[in-house]
Amino acid sequence: MSPKASQRSRTDDSEMSFWDHLEVLRGTILRSVIAVALASVVFLAFPHRLFSFVLWPSTADFPFYRWTGLDFSMDLINIEVSAQFFVHLKIALLSGIVVAFPYIIYELWRFIRPALYEKERKSASRAFGMSSFLFYLGAAVGYFIVLPVCLVFFMNYTVSDVINNTIALNSYISLFISMVFMIGLLFEFPTVVMVLSGIGLLKRADLKAARKYAFVIVLLLAALITPSDPVSMFVLGIPLYGLYEFSILVCRK
Repeated sequence: MSPKASQRSRTDDSEMSFWDHLEVLRGTILRSVIAVALASVVFLAFPHRLFSFVLWPSTADFPFYRWTGLDFSMDLINIEVSAQFFVHLKIALLSGIVVAFPYIIYELWRFIRPALYEKERKSASRAFGMSSFLFYLGAAVGYFIVLPVCLVFFMNYTVSDVINNTIALNSYISLFISMVFMIGLLFEFPTVVMVLSGIGLLKRADLKAARKYAFVIVLLLAALITPSDPVSMFVLGIPLYGLYEFSILVCRK
């Protein structure tokens, strides 16, 4: 496509009014919400299968404990009348988002694609194509590695022998969401870099120059996700910094 044709493809889209763009955005959000709702309904219908996966890291037969030879045990209790119901709703909704994530990314790509030049579209399309893989990779790292490391640390940490660690369901679910869902979102950083690089707002030299600051920021992010746990902070910090180095490679010169 010639530069003039590329220019026209973007200019034609700019002729849409503000209300036209708002209508397109409304449709994008509505379709994404419907996809999440449909997936969430399925998880609401099968609570036992859903929570057998969610609670698996709290059991002794989880792969991480068998691979490392750790003798891990954890008791979960419920101390609120409505906690199990609302925990089910929360996990079903988040699971719906996780399952519908590729479709949400597709809808987002459809929305912003007309506003890009042809050259920008190529870089952005690669980034959006990689985003779902990175999200699921991050969620897997959180689920199979970081979460069990956190559980082992916190369950073995005690200030007195007379205190037994019996964990409330809400507490476990909060840690589960932080370790799995939030880490999945953090793994989207290379996607953001590829998009910004593709439209000319970020260069590889900028990322290289910020390496020393990036290492500190990565540790701070890991500390926020895994508070008061230096072991899991470094366990999470290593793949996050690896993502930063990977972002340098995918960023355009």
